[in-house]
Amino acid sequence: MGYKMANFNKKKTNMNADILKGQWKEIKGEVKQKWGKLTDDEFAEGEGKEGRLLGLLQKRYGYAKEKANQEFKEFIVRYGKPP
Repeated sequence: MGYKMANFNKKKTNMNADILKGQWKEIKGEVKQKWGKLTDDEFAEGEGKEGRLLGLLQKRYGYAKEKANQEFKEFIVRYGKPP
């Protein structure tokens, strides 16, 4: 059962990364609005890259890793297709 849950979480994370990459042009304005403390250089650096964006949120906002993940997931879920 633990394996299935881990596999499910991995697929969900990959889906979030795919959404971010695939829809970056459509959502980048909203990303900038939500996390306005990111500089233009940081924003370009994290462009379409989930791991990099999460790292920047931790750095700029002082989020713990879990908090950055939570904030990102709550934001990106709006762009995924319903199950």
